[in-house]
Amino acid sequence: MTRVCLVGSEDVNLRYELVSRETARDALATYELREPYANTVALETISLGSAVALLNDLNWYLVRFVDHAWVREPSVSEDEWLSRSLAAAIRDDEVDREESGRHLGVFGVIEEEGERRLTEPMYVARTGPELPKYDLFEVDDTVVVRVTEDEFGGERR
Repeated sequence: MTRVCLVGSEDVNLRYELVSRETARDALATYELREPYANTVALETISLGSAVALLNDLNWYLVRFVDHAWVREPSVSEDEWLSRSLAAAIRDDEVDREESGRHLGVFGVIEEEGERRLTEPMYVARTGPELPKYDLFEVDDTVVVRVTEDEFGGERR
């Protein structure tokens, strides 16, 4: 299964914004929504193509309420996410799956009061099998997101 994770903007309640609006609610109606991190909405789709199509359907809401939209496609990586742009580029055969892992955004995960919260990303370029240690904050875990070369070094959807 391909997973999708939407990371809400700091000043909104993402789940509320999505389910309170008819078009977004209809697009999400067939999915079981989860919240793996504070202010996120995650779900499973059947393929990379369906994940990208869903994100395209939700674009109006993503622009307004979402800081990051990620896709985890097992045929690319079992444990690294793809940015929305990279997922679309792989789907469209603009980027080879095996060559998609050089540019990364590494997000810290902090557990506090029973909630897992994402921190700001640290952008790194993969030069070998080991990634640099996340050092922007003291964190309990990290989330690795593959990004396009154009996205490298800045916040993107």
